[in-house]
Amino acid sequence: MLEALRRLGGSARSAELTKMLDVSEETVRRTIKALHKAGAVQRVHGGAYLAGAQGGSGFARRIGEHQKEKTRIAAALARRVRDGMAVFLDVGSTTAFVAEALRRYSGLVVVTNALGAAQALAGHNGNRVHLLGGELESNERGTFGFVTEQQLRRFAPDLAVLSADGFSARRGILYHSAAEAQLAGLAAECADQVAVAVTHPKFDESAPHCGPDPRRIDDVFTDHPPGKKHGAALADWGIRLHVAAEDEQEG
Repeated sequence: MLEALRRLGGSARSAELTKMLDVSEETVRRTIKALHKAGAVQRVHGGAYLAGAQGGSGFARRIGEHQKEKTRIAAALARRVRDGMAVFLDVGSTTAFVAEALRRYSGLVVVTNALGAAQALAGHNGNRVHLLGGELESNERGTFGFVTEQQLRRFAPDLAVLSADGFSARRGILYHSAAEAQLAGLAAECADQVAVAVTHPKFDESAPHCGPDPRRIDDVFTDHPPGKKHGAALADWGIRLHVAAEDEQEG
């Protein structure tokens, strides 16, 4: 399993490991638990990543942070989805939790540049998953660039689910990656509705690249109310704020 995780870039969902190793899901779960106790891996929602520098950077590190909060946010946001909807999902770690929460729906048309989201929903409940092409950024486990953007333009999602690296009361959601910011802006233009899933610490963080025009965003889902300044900015832009309750669960 450790070699499989290395080959998959340091992190993987349990379903990926099950297929790659040709074993049962229960075997994967038991092995992850044993390796976690031994300090070789870190368990995360629906998978694991290698312990140490190789597995603890980028997406693998982020998906292990604030897992309970991300689960609550995902459960709240998933209630906006209905069977048969067309949904865009980005590569954010919180969005990965949303993808897991969407597994209870059927007939979804899923458009995504995230390998994990595609794997979570493909071949499940009659979903049709379109994984956007482009240049693969292994650290983010997703595709970006001109080809990705051109393919996204051919879709009209009912809902785009976006993540964020930071938040500005002047600029809206922010990203560390210019390519991710560009794709988020395009997704917001293509979709009928835009929802942002973000844990509350992001409201105190900054990043150099602006995401979509804040007025294109319809809803922000988080786990704790932001400060007055950020809350006022959301209200000024007409963005609905949803704070997931501590007892928020899927279903």
